[in-house]
Amino acid sequence: MGKVILVCGKICSGKSYYSNQLKEQLNAVVITPDEATYELINNEQGEFYNVFSERLNKYLTRKVGEIAKAGANVIFERGLWSSKDRKTIRDYYKENGVECEIHYVCVDDETWKQNIEERNKRVLEGNGGSDFYLNEGLMKKLESKWEEPTEEEYDVIYKVDRNKYSK
Repeated sequence: MGKVILVCGKICSGKSYYSNQLKEQLNAVVITPDEATYELINNEQGEFYNVFSERLNKYLTRKVGEIAKAGANVIFERGLWSSKDRKTIRDYYKENGVECEIHYVCVDDETWKQNIEERNKRVLEGNGGSDFYLNEGLMKKLESKWEEPTEEEYDVIYKVDRNKYSK
């Protein structure tokens, strides 16, 4: 049986970079709602977005568990912004007999702001991939939803330095 690695961290913390590094180490597949959202609705942020996002996360949570049960390691890069979200998903996998770990990607404020600037620049240049532009209003909304995990909530913490990740 495979294992699920749940990657959490606030937006632009470096979750995708970290997930792709971990992918090579664990011979795993990376599943992220951001990519699916981009492919399916091109990151449209309209009224339907919240309903779509909730349905997509439920679907992917179930599928990630099925993939792990079939024997593959899966890195589920989902953000998991609230303590409630982290507990709910950990309990779900435990109840379904799937081993999981939560990896918290922690970034200092200076690096975080630089990451946001770089992301927005890529989006404006047309090189953002599945990323969307983060304006001030959206950032305030997203920041208000973030709850930093306690040590009891994660299994591994990776602290982001501007040019390296450290365990």
